[in-house]
Amino acid sequence: MIKDIGPNPHAFDIETATRKNENYRTTVWTGKYLQVTLMSIEPGSSIGLEVHPETDQFLRIDAGTGLCVMGDAEDDLSFEQEVSDGWSIQVPAGKWHDVKNTGDEPLRLYTVYAPVHHAQGIIHETAEDSERDEENGVDVPPEWTVQPEDPAEDQHA
Repeated sequence: MIKDIGPNPHAFDIETATRKNENYRTTVWTGKYLQVTLMSIEPGSSIGLEVHPETDQFLRIDAGTGLCVMGDAEDDLSFEQEVSDGWSIQVPAGKWHDVKNTGDEPLRLYTVYAPVHHAQGIIHETAEDSERDEENGVDVPPEWTVQPEDPAEDQHA
């Protein structure tokens, strides 16, 4: 189990950790400017259509197959790309996006957020846990991270 030690030097085998992660989201490192999380999406499920107005994301698939969609609006997802082991996805801030598991095994990936997007060390076993913690104000970046001065709220479809 990887422990998020905050903005301290850290190194681990991210491919092995990603493949072994069974949680919807596990936060494994939180720096001052960026954050690394591991994700596991069950067959037929997805990350969930969303937009982060002030957060760029980098995702890398380490197991499974999926479909990445992106666009300027939740009803205008003009970018589509099938993805699988070894593929990376770059999500610009302000783009609606989703990654759907189209395979028959869990889709295992890691995500790098810049700036930091989640609470340090937070683990969400399910997408529902993640939504609940976001709604209740539990899943917020630490105060010591650098955030936009007047951040726009994330949106979910």
